[in-house]
Formats: sequence, structure tokens, C-alpha cells
Amino acid sequence: MKTLKRILKYIAIIISGSLLWTVIIVSGTMNGWFHTSVVNQTNSKTYIDAVQMEINSQFVGNFAMAIVNDGIVETEKFYSAGKNVDRNTVFQVASLSKWVSAFGIMKLVEDGKLDLDAPVSTYLTRWQLPSSSFDNNKVTVRRLLSHTAGLTDGLGYSGFEPGAPIQSIEGSLTKALDADEGVSGSVQVGMDPGSEFKYSGGGYTLLQLLVEEVSGQSFADYMKESIFQPLNMNHSAYVWDDSSGLELAEFYNADETEATHYRYTSLAATSLYTSLADLEKFFQVYLPGKNNEPIGRNLIKPETLKNMRKPHASTMGMDIWGLGTILYATTDSGDFIIGHDGRSTPPINTAIRLNPETGDGIIVLETGHPLLATKLASEWVFWKTGKVDLTLFTMLKDKMISTTGKGILGIITLSILIGVVRWRRKLQRDKNHG
Repeated sequence: MKTLKRILKYIAIIISGSLLWTVIIVSGTMNGWFHTSVVNQTNSKTYIDAVQMEINSQFVGNFAMAIVNDGIVETEKFYSAGKNVDRNTVFQVASLSKWVSAFGIMKLVEDGKLDLDAPVSTYLTRWQLPSSSFDNNKVTVRRLLSHTAGLTDGLGYSGFEPGAPIQSIEGSLTKALDADEGVSGSVQVGMDPGSEFKYSGGGYTLLQLLVEEVSGQSFADYMKESIFQPLNMNHSAYVWDDSSGLELAEFYNADETEATHYRYTSLAATSLYTSLADLEKFFQVYLPGKNNEPIGRNLIKPETLKNMRKPHASTMGMDIWGLGTILYATTDSGDFIIGHDGRSTPPINTAIRLNPETGDGIIVLETGHPLLATKLASEWVFWKTGKVDLTLFTMLKDKMISTTGKGILGIITLSILIGVVRWRRKLQRDKNHG
């Protein structure tokens, strides 16, 4: 009986020690205890120097970056392995498209053409979600925007090569021919809507169809007339026109060869073309202007913008998504540093971080490297706030899991060694007293 009690005691020690170690490592990772900033001073020049070191250490095809302080663009930086880029060069920005698309959708909500909480089926005539074992009427605009609609498509779009026919929206929703490898590509309800967060590119393609149904325009035309023209975003479009006269950044593979320019059915999810200068204008819509310009620039209400960064989805106890907006880290007043990242193959990586409390932020557009923009934007958050944002936490996750596992293994090994040593000492004492 005593032996069993000792074994149970050591099991309890191992469990409690392992839990404590896990809490310390996870909390430490989330709070940046184990991460060293790429910048060791507070001025922007040191950050720019760190950016240049990153560019010098790996292949980068094209690069455009802006650092914003108090709503004013303080620094712009450009780099190209080929044809020069500048603030008006157009980049394809992958999933960063979703944030801008969500902005356009929220204008339709403001205009009374969409209800955030009505079943999307009430607006659709060209396509409907297939029957499921769940309640499809719980699929709403709000849940599609926040990736909580229960869709399990897993999309990811790879796009269509030049000259290849581009699939219709309805066909893509039924079965996307350009789905990334390993995902179903079929937009359907596979879990209870509202129950949890699950990223869905297909949800934004469904929103794209919704915009066309309620606006009576193509998605690209609606966004151009209702968003880009009023904001003077004259280098932005969801469909590329070779005759536009605009300069498109060259596409590169990671091995430094020129890459294919893919086109998409999934415009709202992944096909925005825009420039650094235009994204600076979009950034400033979220802030009061220096010349008494209001938040929203009279295009959309300040309370709507605030609602877009209200938490609507969480994971691991962290608020991570608003309405089309990623919630990267909390601000001092309990608001959020917001924005979106984009990533596709061949390597396109884009990122925006915006602190609506201070007016500070960063915009990075890049081709030829799969994660450079995301890394630099997340490092900017850590440099400015000392906080690990959502994507930096994801990048640190493997190290966190490894450290946690090694620590637990060490606790188990040490506990067993201590138990064996104490057991042998007890046997020796019993023998001496025998």
C-alpha cells in the first residue's frame, strides 16, 4: 500500500510540474519573454537597418514598405531584384484582399442592403449552400466575415495560369478547380455555424457572390465605384487590366526565377491588386485626419470601423478575428492592433499592422519570399509594444511546443530518478536495520 501511495505521489508531482511548466512556457511565449527583438533602440532608423539586414540575408524579388507614425507616413523603403518599384507600383496582395473586401461589404451593411445576422440564403439566387446535417440558416454575413460560419472548405486558392479559362463563381463554390493541394475545395457547412473559428477562403468567395447579388454589379465594379474611387485609390482593382498603364510588380519564385502571374475566380478572398500609396490611404481611413478629416472619410461610419475590430472569433483563449480584420495584439486601452496578412504561391507575402489608438503602423508588400512581410510586420509590433502578435506567436509555436515537451520529459526523468534513488536508499536502510 505504501508503495502505491508513493507511486501516486510521484505521478501527481509529474502532472502538476508538467502543467506548471506548460503554463510558464506558453505564457512566456505569448508575452515575449523568450524572444529577442531585431531592433535594440527606439528610433525608426534602427528598424530600417534591421529590415535591410533581412533583405540582404535572403532572396527578395520586390519589396515596398511604409512606416506610419501618428497617422503620418514617416518612412518608405523599396527594393527590387529586377525592375524598380516605387509607391505606385501595383502588387497582388493575396489574402490581405479579405480586409479590403470586408470594408466594402460593411458599406453595404451601412447602406441597408445587407443584414449582418440574416441568413445569407435570403440574398442568393444564383447558388445555394448544399444541404447539411447542420442549420444552414445560421450562416450569416457576420459569421462569414469572421470565419465562424461552419464552412470546412479549407481554401486556399492556387489560381489559374495565363490563357486558362477562369471558373465561374458558382462553379468555384461547388468545387474550386484551383483549390490548394490537400483541401476539398467544396464550400459547404461541415460543423455547427457559430461554434468555432475555422479559416475559410470559400466563405469570402460566397461573400463575393453576395455582393454581386445585392449590388447588381460585378464585385470588381462595385469595389471600384463604391470604395476605390471615393478614396482616390487609383492604383487598386480586383481584376488586372494589362492595358491599364499601371506598373505591376514582377513575380518571382523562391529560387530567384521569374514566376507566373495567376488569375483568380476568388477575387474577394485573394485577388486585390494595389499599391503602397493606395494602402496608405486605406490605412488612414481608420484614423482622424490632420485636416479635420473624420474617421471613415465620410465613406463609412467610425462605429462601423470599430465594430470590425470587435472580437468575433477566438482560439486558445485569444481573441483573433473581427469582421474581416485580424486582431493581432491588444493596445494599452484594450483595443486591438489590427490588419491582415496575405500569402500565396509563388511567394507573395503582404502584411499590415495598424494601431488605431496611436495611429502607428506598418505596411509591407513583397514577392519572392514566403514570410518576410509577415515577419517584419510582427517584429514591428514587438519592437513598438513589446507584445507578441498573433502571427509571431504562430511562428514561435514550434519552439514553444519543443521546449514544453523537453521540459515535461525532463520533469518525468528527474521524478523517476529521484524516486529510484529514494527507493534504493529505503532498501539500504531496511537492510541495515534488518
